[in-house]
Amino acid sequence: MYKATVIVKKRAKILDPQGKAVEQGAKLLGFNDISKTRIGKYIEFFVNTTDFETAKNEVIAYSEKLLVNPNMEDFEYSLEKAE
Repeated sequence: MYKATVIVKKRAKILDPQGKAVEQGAKLLGFNDISKTRIGKYIEFFVNTTDFETAKNEVIAYSEKLLVNPNMEDFEYSLEKAE
């Protein structure tokens, strides 16, 4: 079994209004050196296989077909052997 972690982020050219709102809040709290805040999604799940390549292919397919909007978002993932 493998534990997968997927991080989904809006593409750099896509406006991130949530990130802008958080950044404005940070400035109101005195964090004046903060800039370019981007908000993303952190997703964890398990893939029930003992084969790394199978797990990798399933994580990529799952991310591309369900977790990510391919027009607006990119993703990165990591896989580690689960105990």
